[in-house]
Amino acid sequence: MSDSHQAVLFNPETMFVPAAGYSQVAEVRGGKLVYIAGQVPLDKSGLLVGKDDFLAQTEQVFRNIKAAVEAAGGNFGNVMKLNYFCVESVDPSLIPHVLKVRDRFVDTMTPPVSTFIVVKRLVRPEWLIEIEAVAVVNR
Repeated sequence: MSDSHQAVLFNPETMFVPAAGYSQVAEVRGGKLVYIAGQVPLDKSGLLVGKDDFLAQTEQVFRNIKAAVEAAGGNFGNVMKLNYFCVESVDPSLIPHVLKVRDRFVDTMTPPVSTFIVVKRLVRPEWLIEIEAVAVVNR
């Protein structure tokens, strides 16, 4: 749940509780919606972080999302929705480790709603993952 209680993350009793650690529903009750463009593994200076290293790239993407939501006046607890885009060349055994990286940033008791999509490739072939986010911030 966000600090301002303007948005609530939950799993309805009428639906299954995901084992993968995400919420089924995000309800916005007020506040400011913040859409964060798909973040890629580039640092502040535009340099690629983690060439050929999926988890290092994932870490940088989460750092970028954190910076974006903070610039909008919030914190990572305000993130309600994450959409992941992972390239098909990534070893499938690494994908569950994305949650370990994510869990260092989110409230694991009420994790964001999420969708994980495997794609052929991203705009730049050296990018292995891209994540976009939606947050609810109440200044």
